[in-house]
Amino acid sequence: QVQLVESGGGLVQAGGSLRLSCVASGRTFTNYFMGWFRQAPGKEREFVGSITWSTGITYYAESMKGRFTISRDNAKNTVYLQIHSLRPEDTAVYYCGAPRYPGDIQYAASSYAYWGQGTQVTVSS
Repeated sequence: QVQLVESGGGLVQAGGSLRLSCVASGRTFTNYFMGWFRQAPGKEREFVGSITWSTGITYYAESMKGRFTISRDNAKNTVYLQIHSLRPEDTAVYYCGAPRYPGDIQYAASSYAYWGQGTQVTVSS
């Protein structure tokens, strides 16, 4: 059974930074990617970016390029989401997800069969 556990969220002032973590367990992830999404109140879950475990290649939503950085530590089965220059509009619950199949579409929430519990990020102005 795949398990994903996020951590690292919190309350931060605008302009600050946070690093979120997602620890994955339960299967071999070598040929898969992991995605980060966020969901603000009353809005749909939004793709932030993804990373392929084996190569470290990242892919970001256009609107997320520049302030969001995804990385991974294969030895720890952990992916990270670093967010810089936080804005109040970044306030959301942030989720990591794992897809059903390696070749699924990375930016589509429907590709993801497994989700963590989410970690709340709140940015004050």
